[in-house]
Amino acid sequence: MSDVAADPVSSRTFVALQVAPAPAQGAATDRAPRKDGTRCSSCSMRPMCMPQGLTPEELQRIEALICTSRTIRQGETIFRANNPFQSIYAVRAGSFKTVVMHRDGREQVTGFHLAGDSLGLDGVCSGHHSCDAVALEDSKVCIIPFNLLETMCREVKAVQQHVHRMMGSEIVRESSQMMLLGTMSAEQRVATFLLNLSERLRKRGYSPAEFHLRMTREEIGSYLGIKLETVSRMLSRFQRDGLLDAHGKDIRILDHDGLTRV
Repeated sequence: MSDVAADPVSSRTFVALQVAPAPAQGAATDRAPRKDGTRCSSCSMRPMCMPQGLTPEELQRIEALICTSRTIRQGETIFRANNPFQSIYAVRAGSFKTVVMHRDGREQVTGFHLAGDSLGLDGVCSGHHSCDAVALEDSKVCIIPFNLLETMCREVKAVQQHVHRMMGSEIVRESSQMMLLGTMSAEQRVATFLLNLSERLRKRGYSPAEFHLRMTREEIGSYLGIKLETVSRMLSRFQRDGLLDAHGKDIRILDHDGLTRV
Protein backbone atom coordinates (compact mmCIF):
# COMPACT_ATOMS: atom_id res chain seq x y z
CA MET A 1 0.00 0.00 0.00
CA SER A 2 1.09 3.53 -0.65
CA ASP A 3 2.16 5.91 2.07
CA VAL A 4 -0.66 8.43 2.17
CA ALA A 5 0.95 10.93 4.52
CA ALA A 6 4.73 10.82 4.35
CA ASP A 7 6.26 12.46 7.40
CA PRO A 8 7.28 16.02 6.77
CA VAL A 9 10.48 16.61 8.69
CA SER A 10 10.99 19.69 10.83
CA SER A 11 13.83 21.74 12.27
CA ARG A 12 13.84 23.98 15.33
CA THR A 13 15.08 27.56 15.52
CA PHE A 14 13.17 30.20 17.43
CA VAL A 15 13.36 33.93 18.06
CA ALA A 16 10.69 36.43 18.96
CA LEU A 17 8.16 36.92 16.15
CA GLN A 18 7.50 40.25 14.53
CA VAL A 19 4.23 41.80 15.62
CA ALA A 20 1.42 40.29 13.55
CA PRO A 21 -2.22 41.32 13.06
CA ALA A 22 -4.60 40.25 15.81
CA PRO A 23 -5.59 36.62 15.27
CA ALA A 24 -9.12 35.54 14.47
CA GLN A 25 -11.30 34.27 17.29
CA GLY A 26 -10.03 30.89 18.48
CA ALA A 27 -6.48 31.46 17.24
CA ALA A 28 -3.64 31.12 19.71
CA THR A 29 -1.94 34.43 20.45
CA ASP A 30 1.83 34.87 20.58
CA ARG A 31 2.76 34.74 24.22
CA ALA A 32 5.80 36.35 25.78
CA PRO A 33 8.73 33.93 25.61
CA ARG A 34 9.67 32.15 28.81
CA LYS A 35 12.57 29.81 29.25
CA ASP A 36 11.65 26.26 30.21
CA GLY A 37 15.06 24.62 30.03
CA THR A 38 14.23 22.46 27.01
CA ARG A 39 16.90 22.46 24.32
CA CYS A 40 17.25 20.65 21.02
CA SER A 41 20.09 18.55 22.40
CA SER A 42 17.79 17.06 25.06
CA CYS A 43 14.50 17.02 23.14
CA SER A 44 13.05 13.59 22.36
CA MET A 45 11.97 14.81 18.90
CA ARG A 46 15.47 15.86 17.89
CA PRO A 47 15.99 12.86 15.53
CA MET A 48 12.77 13.83 13.71
CA CYS A 49 13.21 17.62 13.71
CA MET A 50 16.89 18.43 13.48
CA PRO A 51 19.29 18.03 10.57
CA GLN A 52 21.70 15.14 10.91
CA GLY A 53 25.46 15.63 11.01
CA LEU A 54 25.57 19.02 12.72
CA THR A 55 28.84 19.93 14.37
CA PRO A 56 28.68 20.93 18.04
CA GLU A 57 29.24 24.54 16.96
CA GLU A 58 26.36 24.42 14.45
CA LEU A 59 24.04 22.87 17.02
CA GLN A 60 25.01 25.57 19.47
CA ARG A 61 24.21 28.25 16.88
CA ILE A 62 20.74 26.80 16.38
CA GLU A 63 20.11 26.45 20.10
CA ALA A 64 21.21 30.06 20.64
CA LEU A 65 18.16 31.15 18.63
CA ILE A 66 15.74 28.98 20.56
CA CYS A 67 13.28 30.38 23.04
CA THR A 68 10.69 28.20 24.74
CA SER A 69 8.12 26.32 22.69
CA ARG A 70 4.59 27.68 22.76
CA THR A 71 1.61 25.82 24.18
CA ILE A 72 -1.43 25.58 21.91
CA ARG A 73 -4.61 24.47 23.64
CA GLN A 74 -6.98 21.97 22.07
CA GLY A 75 -9.10 23.73 19.45
CA GLU A 76 -6.79 26.73 19.12
CA THR A 77 -5.12 27.57 15.81
CA ILE A 78 -1.49 28.39 15.16
CA PHE A 79 -2.44 30.21 11.97
CA ARG A 80 -5.49 30.63 9.78
CA ALA A 81 -5.98 30.74 6.02
CA ASN A 82 -4.92 34.11 4.55
CA ASN A 83 -2.78 35.01 7.59
CA PRO A 84 0.57 36.50 6.49
CA PHE A 85 3.32 33.88 6.31
CA GLN A 86 6.16 34.59 8.72
CA SER A 87 7.22 31.29 10.25
CA ILE A 88 7.11 27.55 10.04
CA TYR A 89 6.40 25.43 13.09
CA ALA A 90 7.90 22.23 14.49
CA VAL A 91 5.44 20.17 16.53
CA ARG A 92 7.26 19.34 19.76
CA ALA A 93 4.35 17.56 21.47
CA GLY A 94 0.75 16.79 20.67
CA SER A 95 -0.97 16.75 17.28
CA PHE A 96 -2.69 19.05 14.78
CA LYS A 97 -4.99 18.94 11.80
CA THR A 98 -4.81 21.26 8.80
CA VAL A 99 -8.14 22.24 7.27
CA VAL A 100 -9.54 24.37 4.47
CA MET A 101 -13.06 25.78 4.51
CA HIS A 102 -15.39 25.42 1.55
CA ARG A 103 -17.54 28.37 0.55
CA ASP A 104 -20.59 26.69 2.07
CA GLY A 105 -18.83 26.44 5.43
CA ARG A 106 -17.88 22.77 5.23
CA GLU A 107 -14.49 21.82 6.65
CA GLN A 108 -12.07 19.72 4.60
CA VAL A 109 -9.22 18.09 6.55
CA THR A 110 -6.02 18.12 4.49
CA GLY A 111 -3.59 16.52 6.93
CA PHE A 112 -2.78 15.27 10.42
CA HIS A 113 0.52 16.30 11.99
CA LEU A 114 2.28 14.58 14.89
CA ALA A 115 5.23 15.48 17.10
CA GLY A 116 8.28 15.91 14.88
CA ASP A 117 6.26 17.16 11.91
CA SER A 118 6.35 20.66 10.46
CA LEU A 119 3.53 23.09 9.76
CA GLY A 120 3.30 26.28 7.74
CA LEU A 121 5.16 25.46 4.54
CA ASP A 122 1.93 26.17 2.64
CA GLY A 123 2.69 29.88 3.03
CA VAL A 124 6.10 29.88 1.33
CA CYS A 125 4.71 30.23 -2.20
CA SER A 126 2.18 33.05 -1.87
CA GLY A 127 3.27 34.73 1.36
CA HIS A 128 -0.05 33.80 2.99
CA HIS A 129 -1.25 30.59 4.60
CA SER A 130 -3.76 28.56 2.61
CA CYS A 131 -5.27 26.58 5.51
CA ASP A 132 -5.98 26.60 9.25
CA ALA A 133 -3.75 24.61 11.62
CA VAL A 134 -5.83 23.43 14.61
CA ALA A 135 -4.61 21.60 17.72
CA LEU A 136 -6.30 18.21 18.22
CA GLU A 137 -5.11 18.19 21.84
CA ASP A 138 -3.03 20.43 24.09
CA SER A 139 0.21 20.68 22.13
CA LYS A 140 3.52 22.50 21.93
CA VAL A 141 5.30 23.97 18.92
CA CYS A 142 8.68 25.53 18.26
CA ILE A 143 8.43 28.58 16.01
CA ILE A 144 10.93 29.07 13.18
CA PRO A 145 11.00 32.57 11.62
CA PHE A 146 11.47 31.82 7.94
CA ASN A 147 13.75 34.76 7.15
CA LEU A 148 16.21 33.61 9.82
CA LEU A 149 15.94 30.03 8.59
CA GLU A 150 16.82 31.21 5.07
CA THR A 151 19.89 32.99 6.44
CA MET A 152 20.99 29.87 8.29
CA CYS A 153 20.44 27.82 5.12
CA ARG A 154 23.01 29.96 3.34
CA GLU A 155 25.52 29.47 6.14
CA VAL A 156 24.97 25.83 7.21
CA LYS A 157 24.67 23.30 4.40
CA ALA A 158 23.07 20.64 6.62
CA VAL A 159 20.21 23.03 7.44
CA GLN A 160 19.74 23.88 3.75
CA GLN A 161 19.51 20.19 2.87
CA HIS A 162 17.06 19.67 5.71
CA VAL A 163 14.73 22.40 4.45
CA HIS A 164 14.87 20.86 0.96
CA ARG A 165 13.83 17.51 2.45
CA MET A 166 10.97 19.20 4.31
CA MET A 167 9.65 20.73 1.09
CA GLY A 168 10.14 17.48 -0.79
CA SER A 169 8.17 15.64 1.88
CA GLU A 170 5.27 18.04 1.39
CA ILE A 171 5.24 17.28 -2.33
CA VAL A 172 5.25 13.52 -1.64
CA ARG A 173 2.48 13.88 0.96
CA GLU A 174 0.23 15.82 -1.40
CA SER A 175 0.78 13.47 -4.35
CA SER A 176 0.12 10.46 -2.12
CA GLN A 177 -3.10 12.06 -0.90
CA MET A 178 -4.22 12.60 -4.51
CA MET A 179 -3.55 8.94 -5.32
CA LEU A 180 -5.43 7.80 -2.21
CA LEU A 181 -8.51 9.86 -3.11
CA GLY A 182 -8.37 9.03 -6.80
CA THR A 183 -7.57 5.32 -6.98
CA MET A 184 -8.40 3.53 -3.71
CA SER A 185 -11.65 2.06 -2.44
CA ALA A 186 -13.06 3.20 0.91
CA GLU A 187 -11.81 -0.01 2.51
CA GLN A 188 -8.29 0.56 1.18
CA ARG A 189 -8.30 4.19 2.28
CA VAL A 190 -9.08 3.36 5.90
CA ALA A 191 -6.58 0.49 5.98
CA THR A 192 -3.85 2.64 4.45
CA PHE A 193 -4.58 5.46 6.89
CA LEU A 194 -4.19 3.12 9.89
CA LEU A 195 -1.01 1.55 8.53
CA ASN A 196 0.53 4.94 7.83
CA LEU A 197 -0.34 6.22 11.29
CA SER A 198 1.11 3.04 12.79
CA GLU A 199 4.39 3.56 10.93
CA ARG A 200 4.61 7.22 11.90
CA LEU A 201 4.15 6.31 15.56
CA ARG A 202 6.78 3.56 15.29
CA LYS A 203 9.33 6.08 13.99
CA ARG A 204 8.68 8.20 17.07
CA GLY A 205 9.29 5.34 19.48
CA TYR A 206 5.64 4.55 20.22
CA SER A 207 3.80 1.28 19.81
CA PRO A 208 2.84 0.68 16.17
CA ALA A 209 0.21 -1.87 17.21
CA GLU A 210 -1.72 -0.05 19.96
CA PHE A 211 -2.56 3.63 19.82
CA HIS A 212 -5.24 6.19 20.60
CA LEU A 213 -6.71 8.21 17.74
CA ARG A 214 -6.58 11.93 18.50
CA MET A 215 -8.85 12.75 15.59
CA THR A 216 -12.56 11.94 15.33
CA ARG A 217 -13.97 9.49 12.81
CA GLU A 218 -15.64 12.43 11.11
CA GLU A 219 -12.24 14.11 10.69
CA ILE A 220 -10.76 10.86 9.35
CA GLY A 221 -13.61 10.65 6.86
CA SER A 222 -13.05 14.24 5.76
CA TYR A 223 -9.36 13.53 5.20
CA LEU A 224 -10.07 10.31 3.30
CA GLY A 225 -12.93 11.71 1.25
CA ILE A 226 -15.56 9.36 2.71
CA LYS A 227 -18.45 9.71 5.16
CA LEU A 228 -18.19 9.20 8.90
CA GLU A 229 -20.53 6.21 8.63
CA THR A 230 -18.22 4.62 6.08
CA VAL A 231 -15.22 4.98 8.39
CA SER A 232 -17.16 3.31 11.21
CA ARG A 233 -18.35 0.55 8.89
CA MET A 234 -14.83 -0.20 7.66
CA LEU A 235 -13.46 -0.36 11.21
CA SER A 236 -16.25 -2.75 12.18
CA ARG A 237 -15.48 -4.91 9.15
CA PHE A 238 -11.77 -5.04 10.00
CA GLN A 239 -12.70 -6.05 13.54
CA ARG A 240 -14.99 -8.84 12.31
CA ASP A 241 -12.19 -10.06 10.03
CA GLY A 242 -9.75 -10.20 12.96
CA LEU A 243 -7.49 -7.49 11.56
CA LEU A 244 -7.83 -5.10 14.48
CA ASP A 245 -9.62 -4.44 17.74
CA ALA A 246 -11.32 -1.05 17.98
CA HIS A 247 -12.91 0.41 21.10
CA GLY A 248 -13.86 4.02 20.49
CA LYS A 249 -10.63 5.80 19.63
CA ASP A 250 -8.42 3.00 20.96
CA ILE A 251 -7.00 0.88 18.13
CA ARG A 252 -5.07 -2.39 18.41
CA ILE A 253 -3.77 -3.87 15.16
CA LEU A 254 -3.94 -7.68 15.35
CA ASP A 255 -2.92 -8.64 11.82
CA HIS A 256 -0.60 -6.08 10.19
CA ASP A 257 0.02 -8.23 7.11
CA GLY A 258 -3.69 -8.85 6.65
CA LEU A 259 -4.41 -5.12 6.89
CA THR A 260 -1.71 -4.52 4.27
CA ARG A 261 -3.40 -6.95 1.89
CA VAL A 262 -6.77 -5.14 2.03
